[in-house]
Amino acid sequence: MAAENALKSKEVSAMIKQGFISDQTLSFSPSRSTISKLHSPNSSPNSKTLSSPPPPPFSPAAAPTQQLTRPSQSQTLYEMMSDEQHRDSKVSDRNLHQKVHKLLETAPFRNPNWGGLVSGDVRLTVVAKDGFRVSMDVHKSVLASKSRFFAEKLRKDRGVSHCVEISDCDDVEVYVETVVLMYCEDLKKRLMGEEVSRVLGLLKVSAALMFDEGIASCLEYLEAVPWSEEEEEKVKSQLSELQLHDSASDQVLLRVSSEPSTSARADEILSRLLTGVLQAKDDRARREMKTLISRLLREDAANDGNRLDVSKETLYNLCHRCLSSLVLCLSEATGMDEKRDRGVLMAEIAREADNMQWIVDIMVDKKMGEDFVKLWADQKELAVLHSKIPTMYRHEISRITAQLCIAIGSRHLLVPKDTRFSLLSTWLEALYEDFGWMRRASRSVDKKLVEEGLSQTILTLPLHQQQAIMLNWFDRFLNKGDDCPNIQKAFEVWWRRAFIKHVAEQENHRLQITVCDYSS
Repeated sequence: MAAENALKSKEVSAMIKQGFISDQTLSFSPSRSTISKLHSPNSSPNSKTLSSPPPPPFSPAAAPTQQLTRPSQSQTLYEMMSDEQHRDSKVSDRNLHQKVHKLLETAPFRNPNWGGLVSGDVRLTVVAKDGFRVSMDVHKSVLASKSRFFAEKLRKDRGVSHCVEISDCDDVEVYVETVVLMYCEDLKKRLMGEEVSRVLGLLKVSAALMFDEGIASCLEYLEAVPWSEEEEEKVKSQLSELQLHDSASDQVLLRVSSEPSTSARADEILSRLLTGVLQAKDDRARREMKTLISRLLREDAANDGNRLDVSKETLYNLCHRCLSSLVLCLSEATGMDEKRDRGVLMAEIAREADNMQWIVDIMVDKKMGEDFVKLWADQKELAVLHSKIPTMYRHEISRITAQLCIAIGSRHLLVPKDTRFSLLSTWLEALYEDFGWMRRASRSVDKKLVEEGLSQTILTLPLHQQQAIMLNWFDRFLNKGDDCPNIQKAFEVWWRRAFIKHVAEQENHRLQITVCDYSS
């Protein structure tokens, strides 16, 4: 019992340290200044009202201060968090009051001689959801001429002063500014430089008040200014919610919505982009655009299920084009005379091989690469040409074979066993020969990834094919060392499959179990 009490005591002590339970032995007496509230003569003490003409702006120096003393106890974590939220709310309220006061201070309806009109004949009050109120003396003629909402509300009792109250407003400041806009002659100039989110708020209120000129000006502004990605989502969401059914609204969305003809031509557009990259003359620009297009295609596949559906036919046409270029380059290399610049030829071969790798990468991402494995395995002529030129010119081509093995080994390509064996039969020797150059000449080659992909591809084959490949690799590795892929793990797996498990299975087959019945 004593142990249990001690444990509970420790738990309570820990909670006190964390701040969830106050410790009566500690004391803390913070003090802060209270903010004076603005009251209109007609409002109750509990309501917050800002009237037109407004009182002087809040001045921290003029505000009375009152010392608040807490009881002699420490604050818990919950109390401190509550106080922090209370302080933030006070600061937010004060900022809102100051912004509304600034709007009212320069509002046209504050001028008694504005437009030759007498003082306002409508007391318009806007009330926020938290009870904050703003009252304005405005002109019926202006409101009724600008807003169909106010025209309907004020159409009766001409010559009589009106009181109109709009309750439960999301943003009092935006409502006040919308009323100010009704007095402006040049709304476009007034909106210039505003944040998109601010104009969206004005658009929403203008739509609610049926202030057509305000709606048109906000839409014109949104159509003309640039948006960030976050603002773009807000614009689309707001216009969808408002359902304005206005041609100006459609103009705003033109930059983000494609016509049906554009969507139908997506494959044609992508084909043009991919072809442009393959034929680019500037290597740096080509690399940058390859990276960009690959990233955009991956994002599209991840976010929207292959909305940009480049056709399989397009990708394979590009592959055949790259293959033809490779065969031509290697043919030139085998019959090269002294006049041909070796450096230029090596760059052309590397470029075409790199183009091929990029297209294959796209096909694998889009799950269209199975047929290419067979196509690559059937390139007997290219493999013969490959063997006749120096390794320094050809090693980039072997990266295509490595790329396919990695995809097969990671289960991103599903091809029949005959195709897998044909792939290795055609290109494995070339991969062995070029591996050292691949590893040293290109930083982007991941040696471990290539070895793992090759190992897994070999181990998917029937056991007798594994044996032929493994024995060949064993001899080559002993002679080449690091210049040959290290697939010892695959060798171990093959060894256990071929000998240890096989022997164990044979012994199991020799076991005989005899069941005898005995008479009782």
